Amino acid sequence: MNSRYHEVYDGWKRDPEGFWAEAAGAIDWVKPWDKVFDPDRGVYGRWFVGAECNTCFNAVDRHVAGGRADQVALIHDSAITGTIAKYTYAELKREVVALASVLKNQGVRKGDRVIIYMPMVAEAAFAMLACARIGAIHSVVFGGFAARELATRIDDAQPRLIISASCGLEPGRVVAYKPLLDGAIAIARHKPERCLILQRPQQSCELTEGRDLDYADQVARERAAGANVDCVPVLATDPLYVLYTSGTTGQPKGVVRDNGGHMVALKWSMENEFGVRPGEVFWAASDVGWVVGHSYIVYAPLLHGCTTVLFEGKPVGTPDAGTFWRVISEHGVVALFTAPTAFRAIKGQDPQGAFVAKYDMSRFRTLFLAGERADPETIKWAEKQLDVPVIDHWWQTETGSPMSQNPIGLGQLPVKYGSPCVPMPGYDIQVLDDAGHPVASGTLGNVVVKLPLPPGCLPTLWNADERFRQAYLAEFPGYYKTADAGYIDEDGYLFIMARTDDIINVAGHRLSTGGMEEVVAEHPNVAECAVVGIADAMKGQIPCAFVVLNSGVDRENGAIEREIVQLVRDRIGAVAALKTVVTIKRLPKTRSGKILRATMQKIADRQAWTMPATIDDPAILDEITAALGQRGIGV
Repeated sequence: MNSRYHEVYDGWKRDPEGFWAEAAGAIDWVKPWDKVFDPDRGVYGRWFVGAECNTCFNAVDRHVAGGRADQVALIHDSAITGTIAKYTYAELKREVVALASVLKNQGVRKGDRVIIYMPMVAEAAFAMLACARIGAIHSVVFGGFAARELATRIDDAQPRLIISASCGLEPGRVVAYKPLLDGAIAIARHKPERCLILQRPQQSCELTEGRDLDYADQVARERAAGANVDCVPVLATDPLYVLYTSGTTGQPKGVVRDNGGHMVALKWSMENEFGVRPGEVFWAASDVGWVVGHSYIVYAPLLHGCTTVLFEGKPVGTPDAGTFWRVISEHGVVALFTAPTAFRAIKGQDPQGAFVAKYDMSRFRTLFLAGERADPETIKWAEKQLDVPVIDHWWQTETGSPMSQNPIGLGQLPVKYGSPCVPMPGYDIQVLDDAGHPVASGTLGNVVVKLPLPPGCLPTLWNADERFRQAYLAEFPGYYKTADAGYIDEDGYLFIMARTDDIINVAGHRLSTGGMEEVVAEHPNVAECAVVGIADAMKGQIPCAFVVLNSGVDRENGAIEREIVQLVRDRIGAVAALKTVVTIKRLPKTRSGKILRATMQKIADRQAWTMPATIDDPAILDEITAALGQRGIGV
């Protein structure tokens, strides 16, 4: 394998400013920067200080002018409604300009905030780009968030206007958004001046007189009038958006993303990290409410001149475990980015991969997995079924793009299962002990990034510089704390084993629940699993494994559970002390696919817990409680 990775990474290390200045040449600037990096600005320094730019111009207008006007920019594929809509770059510009004109007419100006509370519809992307066009700061709140969670974000962002829809669609049910929006505004101290409501045919809603406007009517009026709204120049260091992390306790953390560095980092990542060329079809199967949706459904593919897929559906059940292959085949997708959870769900429903053979996958080149640890068994299953490279990579809401991955665009490196591979340019990743000292290779510790963070990362939290310092920079001075635990091996490969909260202490031994999950997942009857540490009077904590079995397994649960205990003992040793394996029907997850391990642990330990706002199906926690109760745990 001939990879340019080491040459490129070493080049960044030798001259970080020169590296990012060269990368910035792929972006159109209204005014060039005074300094590539100014260490005296902001909390830890700012990128492209003094430069002026516009993100919407770079994502839309320049492609219309540069020969891509008739290329499809956005495909909205709704597996739930069975509809597909395609928008060329010229059509995307018309939609965005018309909506930008509506926003301007309602008094939205540069620096104003607009909350976008939308389902997975094309209009959600139009709304983000329309805000960027006029220099307004968007804050997308995941559609279907409970009223109280939406209210806390309204109070923190203080939006002038909210863009929403009458409803969202889940398999087998319609989620009415308008009552949630009305409830949130009633609770919130800050009251937005206007709400723009997209009426969906599956369920319309009553509009509140004097406050609510019909999205389609307003946009049609501006389009008919031939509205033209120029892109408003903003500073590279001005915020493009605020995205609240999904934590639901207390004040949410508003991650700020600036305009200039964000464009540079995302544009560079598309070809060099993801190996995708302009004009090709890229699909991130996420939601616009999460960072993956911001970065790799909307901004990065459009900045790069790709066609992006915005998908409304699930990996299974809309209508079956072949829906991902249908989308890839129908739209000629070359690369898919999704969560490992999605593939575990597909594998559980179709363990033999029978659906894959039904579709033409000839244009599909690469599968990217991120969002949770990609266990080796899921990666191996995907490699076998799809016969393409499966790239595990690691990043966070705070970073906006990958910190570590196998950079297929620079040339693929050898795969090590369980590792998201090597640090990307911009990231000097190190592992420290709790006292802040470097640890030997192969030793588990706190994964940190040496400051400054590269372009595209958060410069601070919304209106909370001190909170940003305390949350991310104070514990390890000179470093950004990722709050992930892991190790770096002798070849420089990073292994992320768990959140630091998920490292359990068994009789003085620090053990990774992620390492145990890897072993449990190897059992041929296991579709997916989660390991949490539960309180134990003798050892402090002991692991408890929750397993969901593959579809069609008809063996006795007890026999499978005993085999799993033995498997962990054989692979990790008696020190793991895994004696409890609980078979359940399904794991509790957020709507973005993250397993709610902390809530499971609290149920097992009889601690007080609150219903996570992002949970996909609250009934699963009753199932977990009942399954534990049968073992005498958590009662």
